[in-house]
Amino acid sequence: MAGAEYFKVTVHGKGAHAAMPQVSVDPILAASQIVNALQGIVARNVDPGKPAVLTVASIQGGEAFNVIPPKVEMTGTIRTFDKDVRQTVIQRFQEIVQNTAQAMGCTVDLELKRISPAVINEKNITKSVQETARMLFPEAEIDTGNYLTMGAEDMAFIMDKVPGCYFFIGSANPEKGLDYDHHHPKFDFDEVVLPRAAALMAAAAADILK
Repeated sequence: MAGAEYFKVTVHGKGAHAAMPQVSVDPILAASQIVNALQGIVARNVDPGKPAVLTVASIQGGEAFNVIPPKVEMTGTIRTFDKDVRQTVIQRFQEIVQNTAQAMGCTVDLELKRISPAVINEKNITKSVQETARMLFPEAEIDTGNYLTMGAEDMAFIMDKVPGCYFFIGSANPEKGLDYDHHHPKFDFDEVVLPRAAALMAAAAADILK
């Protein structure tokens, strides 16, 4: 699972009546330029073979159709696996936000916070967990490939200190309508999977302790 960053960008300009834009310093225009420019980081500064995501997920600015607001707030996330890629994306992110805002006559406040590092499974422990899973559930399909997801997990802080294996248990059940993605308003899971998950966790731990 990917390492995750949270960011909040506040673009400060000068408000004015929408009919007199010449007396404003429009933070909405500046924010739109920043969003467009940020999309070039992954496309042009990151090796295509190394995953990275930069998403602006919310924009808040203005309250009336005929008033240019004094500021715009944007929040989003950065996801990476490789430490060098992370450094490149963060550096370019800061440069683009600061310099684009300045070019548009605005100032900017930037908050950037690390949520978690990447989750990296230890090879030997992972192999042991997979063998346990095959023994417990011989009929189950077990994915042993190099699975990558840009989702993040704060268990990474523990695994950064203590080697381990973070694994997923399939719980989707289309027959019950339980097959929506995470963060979907209808997301839920089939609780039938819970005893199987608990059994695998306990058996995997016992096998490693042997």
